[in-house]
Amino acid sequence: MGFLTGVVLGSAASVSAVLAMVVVIFAASPGGRSAIDEEYPALLASAGIFAVLAAIAATAFVGLQRGRPWRWCAQAAMWLALCLTGWYYWPGGAG
Repeated sequence: MGFLTGVVLGSAASVSAVLAMVVVIFAASPGGRSAIDEEYPALLASAGIFAVLAAIAATAFVGLQRGRPWRWCAQAAMWLALCLTGWYYWPGGAG
């Protein structure tokens, strides 16, 4: 379980970091490009979704590694967040 949690944590953290870098690049670029301006809210939402998933996965990972009594609640929260993220991006989902 620790390995799977680590994979989710690493993947979500890396996607979140890359999206945050793209947010910074878009923010620093000069305005006037409507294509970028239209995609910016979705980009911010994606960066936030993956940051939240990474934070939940980090909590679940720490709970597992340290054997905390709340580790199974954190695991359930992580898997729920992962499923909701998948649903958000699934064609016809929320996003």
